[in-house]
Amino acid sequence: MTQTFYKYQGTGNDFVMIDNRSQTFDKNNTKQVAFLCDRRFGIGADGLILLENHPDLDFKMVYYNADGNESTMCGNGGRCLVAFAKHLGVIKDKAVFEAIDGLHHATIKDDIVSLQMLDVDVVENHKSHVFLNTGSPHHVQFEETIEAFDIKSLGAKIRYGAPYNQAGSNVNFVKKLSDSNFRLRTYERGVEDETLSCGTGATAVAIGMHYIGETEKNLIDLNVEGGKLQVSFDVDNGVYKNVWLIGPAKFVFKGNI
Repeated sequence: MTQTFYKYQGTGNDFVMIDNRSQTFDKNNTKQVAFLCDRRFGIGADGLILLENHPDLDFKMVYYNADGNESTMCGNGGRCLVAFAKHLGVIKDKAVFEAIDGLHHATIKDDIVSLQMLDVDVVENHKSHVFLNTGSPHHVQFEETIEAFDIKSLGAKIRYGAPYNQAGSNVNFVKKLSDSNFRLRTYERGVEDETLSCGTGATAVAIGMHYIGETEKNLIDLNVEGGKLQVSFDVDNGVYKNVWLIGPAKFVFKGNI
């Protein structure tokens, strides 16, 4: 069987996109998903995303990690899917869609996609890190030597260690550049390596840094390995609301495999 696919990337976080409105893709074939994401034997991507019909909304998002398993929310993937939906003519400049963590609103202008994320009402502040869920679980800790350290080994150690164990957590290492600008590198579970960008991770860093008092700003610039993202939010009685992840989402190529 020949599968038509599209490749998109958001600040280097890359995805195989498939139009599954006709329900022809075998969603239970984890080996096929992993093959398509394989950078040597397949197309190559951090994840695979299906765009599907929704009875009431613009579309539905189904997201798989590169290991072939369906996973929790992917912020950059959601932004790229909005760009894909516009390319297909499903939307124009606004979207409301369903993902595994609920409903998301989005806008697109040129290559910039703004995606509304979940409200966050719990941030765990530990001595060495903060932990929060922004659609996916995220461990956030400072790392001054962020430019050159073994993120894969240290990230894996934290990801599989207590208290996360087998379920695991994404791991973000952060360096403060200014009151409104932070640099981060992310180890992603399911990819089991560093990715050039992580949207839910950038969101977690922005909220986490505000929560522990490292910034008073509510518009944060995030320098990721693949470019720049922004996160904005409002705070209402300790709850982070109106959270938006903002950045580029670009078409790379289309093909058949």
